[in-house]
Amino acid sequence: MQLRINDEVYEVEADPDTPLLWVIRDELGMTGTKYGCGLAQCGVCSVLVNGKVVRSCVTPLDSVAGQTVTTIEAIEQDPVGKAVVAAWVDHQVPQCGYCQSGQVMAATALLKQTANPTDDDIAAAMVNLCRCGTYNSIKAAVRDLAGRKESSL
Repeated sequence: MQLRINDEVYEVEADPDTPLLWVIRDELGMTGTKYGCGLAQCGVCSVLVNGKVVRSCVTPLDSVAGQTVTTIEAIEQDPVGKAVVAAWVDHQVPQCGYCQSGQVMAATALLKQTANPTDDDIAAAMVNLCRCGTYNSIKAAVRDLAGRKESSL
């Protein structure tokens, strides 16, 4: 099966129902996407599929064939993703950092879909779990980016 991940095409041999996460991590060696709960609840494994947040731990390979997958390894190639990473640094969001790749993916998807999200939009989109409790810093970083034109990100 061919997969387009981070603007590269990969030929992978795996069962069509294999979770995308395991191919990304184990076969392709992109370990920035983490395993958390395995139930699509925590968001640690979040990637973008055609720009939308997807929990890769429960996403079968055959559902992403022919689509564009973006992982944390390539998020800074996108101007919005790069701005999100910079805001994460400016606001010192990560503590342990384990969930942060999924958080960055969710924030990037939100800001690409809604350039000026309200607090309600942020609360609805930023639902990934963080055991360190960095939610206030995450919200501050996303708020800081809200309303900026993409060209200025």
